[in-house]
Amino acid sequence: MKIFAELKWFFLQERKAYISGVLMLLLVAFLQLIPPKVIGLVADQIKEGTITSSEMLKWVLLLFAAGLAMYVLRYFWRIMIFGSAVKLTRNLRNDLYSHFTNMSPSFYQRRRIGDLMAHATNDLQAIQQTAGAGVLTLVDSLATGGFVILAMAFTISWKLTLIALIPMPFMAMLTSWFGTMLHRTFHKAQEAFSSLNDKTQESISGIKVIKTFGQEQEDVEDFRKQSEDVVKKNLVVAKIDALYDPTISIIVGISFFLSIGFGARDVLNGDLTIGQLISFTTYLGLLIWPMLAFGWLFNIVERGRASYDRVSLLLKQKVDIQDRPDAIDSVPAGNIVYAIDEYAFSEESEPLLKDIYFSVGKGETLGVVGKTGAGKTTLLKLLIREDDVKNGDIRIGGKSIEEYRLDRLREAIGYVPQDHFLFSATVKENIAFAKIDATDKEIMEAAKLANIHDDILGFTDGYETVVGERGVSLSGGQKQRISIARALLLNPEILILDDSLSAVDAKTEEAILSALRKEREGKTTVITSHRLSAIQHAGLILVIEEGMIKERGSHEELMANGGWYREMYLRQQLEELVEHGGH
Repeated sequence: MKIFAELKWFFLQERKAYISGVLMLLLVAFLQLIPPKVIGLVADQIKEGTITSSEMLKWVLLLFAAGLAMYVLRYFWRIMIFGSAVKLTRNLRNDLYSHFTNMSPSFYQRRRIGDLMAHATNDLQAIQQTAGAGVLTLVDSLATGGFVILAMAFTISWKLTLIALIPMPFMAMLTSWFGTMLHRTFHKAQEAFSSLNDKTQESISGIKVIKTFGQEQEDVEDFRKQSEDVVKKNLVVAKIDALYDPTISIIVGISFFLSIGFGARDVLNGDLTIGQLISFTTYLGLLIWPMLAFGWLFNIVERGRASYDRVSLLLKQKVDIQDRPDAIDSVPAGNIVYAIDEYAFSEESEPLLKDIYFSVGKGETLGVVGKTGAGKTTLLKLLIREDDVKNGDIRIGGKSIEEYRLDRLREAIGYVPQDHFLFSATVKENIAFAKIDATDKEIMEAAKLANIHDDILGFTDGYETVVGERGVSLSGGQKQRISIARALLLNPEILILDDSLSAVDAKTEEAILSALRKEREGKTTVITSHRLSAIQHAGLILVIEEGMIKERGSHEELMANGGWYREMYLRQQLEELVEHGGH
């Protein structure tokens, strides 16, 4: 029952609803005692021949009143208890989602998306069952069982009651043993479901790649194997679950056998009336539900505990990037200064950046180039605090970026990543994602700056065109430009284009860059690109190699140095010349 202690915070939060529901359950348990007692009394009156029409009407009305009261009370306790359980699911789901949004990218590198989705669906359902059906079963089984046993012992025969309860300790031991096994096996079943969920999400997202390489059959076979594993582990759970009812039924049967056997002897001896024996066996029938419920309770509780353990473990994951208690509540602006001695993803990994020292004046453009994997994206992501620098610092306007509130820092930065993500919404909604109150005019101006406005007008429904999941209906260049428009709509103090022009042609690239130079005068722009024409106008260009700055300067200075930059620029110029037929 450890799970109930762990959920104490919620029960206290919803104490009014739970107390009301429990009181109603207790009343129902008490009212259930009336019918067996009435049946026994009527049976004795019939045997003695003392029953009258008015007496019978009285008993019938009493039974009707008890039944009506139980009907109303059962309706309202379900609203109280099950309604509160739904609130628990809502609270945990909101906590999980909020926690997910606060976690750094390193968290998602360690966790699979399908597994996180399983926590927010299957696990929460199991916890909801515990807070709803679990509480009901616990209270109802104890209350009904307790009232029935007291009624049997004090109104009929305490000796016969003790005899009937002889098998009960065996039931308690067996259900506890089943519960321990169920907890272990259900945990494994949930993990298998998480893996299957992750496999499904990954395969559907990558269906184009799967089809392109003709791996449909292999993927289906892999899915089938994982699905069979889920079934296999859930069958183990079902087999343990299936032991509850037969075990309890046997114990209940033994109790009935003992009660009727010894009760019949007491009737013959004159210690009990036939009506009392009928009432006793009817009460014993009422004990069947508490016994079954008690077994079901272990089932629900162990499932809920396994799921709550999984969710709690996830919620205990620390948020890597947090605001300082005295964080500055203003949007940073000014010169950007990098002074990084060394940066590594973790203490065990090799450094990704070393000896990074440079500054960019407010309103200037910084270009960053280098081979794939050189560390360009890492350099930029540190500016938006996707991770913190341990050995060094990054400053904006003379203050460390760690001194600013995280939301304020990111409010100053418009970031267009390499892997463009569009939502399954309209073009208009995708551009206005970061500024939901943007006017149509503002959205169109941003689209024009990103050189995507004309393309959008050519879509079926213009700005109201739904782009599909992850922008599946658009070309790579269109997705890039919509992502750029989204960042430009914010008119950020610092704009970061992380290789965001790779899918557009040279003419479109030049049009976008010219518009940016004109419209973003006085604001800082940072561009990384494999195409050197995209950054040749930058005031400062950095050449990154193996996480270190190998060359720095303006385009003219780097061309004069005769290093990697000059060699790559001339090669790209030659390639462009060849593409245009040597003209």
